Amino acid sequence: MIYLRHILTAAWAAAFFSAAGAADTAEYQFQRLSAELRANQPPAVGELIEVDIDLATSPGFSVDVIGDFAEIRYRMAFNNIAEGWSWQPLANVTVDDYYRFKFLPLESVIESRGEYAFEDKIGESQQMKVVWRYDYFLAFENLYDFYPRVVDDDAGFVAKVPADKAGQVTMRATARLVEPVISESTTFWKAIHAKPTDFTLKKRYLVGKLETVSFIDGESGRVLQRLVPSAQR
Repeated sequence: MIYLRHILTAAWAAAFFSAAGAADTAEYQFQRLSAELRANQPPAVGELIEVDIDLATSPGFSVDVIGDFAEIRYRMAFNNIAEGWSWQPLANVTVDDYYRFKFLPLESVIESRGEYAFEDKIGESQQMKVVWRYDYFLAFENLYDFYPRVVDDDAGFVAKVPADKAGQVTMRATARLVEPVISESTTFWKAIHAKPTDFTLKKRYLVGKLETVSFIDGESGRVLQRLVPSAQR
């Protein structure tokens, strides 16, 4: 069967990737690591990876121009990974979070996998579509190496850049892979008469220790500001 595939990329950044030089796609990096693990190669713990952040799916991303400069803010208050391996039900919320791992969205890939005839409503046959979507994320647990843990919805990664660059800023992160290197979860919704689509959602994670977050001029590829853990400042 031939799959029709559509890449959903960050609209903000897409126009500038050719100039800025994008990192390998999250899809490619996940598939490479998955193939290595299937081949019983040692996990790539410690490998440095570089990923582009999908700003189009990030409601917490904002740009505020003030005079000659612009404040670029990427809020992290709600970027919690709600998977079992991230859940800490006994966490003391005064000093820790219920969700240990945080995420940065990287890429979404949609596959159309054909269709089939099915009678969900008696006497009325329908063509049910089959769609798979893969959402890719960078998962990490050292968010508070970059700023103090505070109860503030605006808390996150912040940079100050020239105002004339504000409309073309992209973001990129680097991380060193940690166990288990990759992780995946699957959710399935069965087609019904009102929604005639079998929909499978796979969330795929590259798991690492965050090393840098960079704000980049999407036109020239020049790093406007790079954030590092507080211990390295």
